[in-house]
Order: sequence, then C-alpha cells, then structure tokens
Amino acid sequence: MDAKNIPSLRNALREGVVRIAFTKVNGDERVMNCTLHSDHLPPQTDIVEHTTKQNANVLAVWDIDSKGWRSFRIDSVKEVTA
Repeated sequence: MDAKNIPSLRNALREGVVRIAFTKVNGDERVMNCTLHSDHLPPQTDIVEHTTKQNANVLAVWDIDSKGWRSFRIDSVKEVTA
C-alpha cells in the first residue's frame, strides 16, 4: 500500500467495516473484515499508558469475524474493499 493512501484507509476503517487482504509475516495470505468504528469496538474497561513507541508501519484494527484486536503491516496490504 502506498503511504499516501494510509489516511484514506484509516478514515474508511473509522467509518465502517473494511475487507483487507494482506500477507502475514510468515508469508501466508489473509483476508480480514476489520474496523475502527466505535459501534463495533468492545467497551474500553481500562486505560493503560503505553511506554513503548508505536510502529507507524503497523495498524491495529478490530477483527469483526474473530472479535478481537489484530494488526498488520501496512506495506503488506494487497487489496482494500470498503
């Protein structure tokens, strides 16, 4: 995925469910229905201050099908369907 498309991907994730095809670190292909839309996210039960630096190349999303947080490398994205 081109870096100039990252803001539009984040916006699409905040607006609804997005289908993302990407290559996992181990080389497997994966398709995930994911979101950052508040209607789909679990309630936040605790607030933890992160002391580690966030990786700008990795995006954490809510996996609709697995009902859990997952992440992927942005440069591994092959296809995005909103």
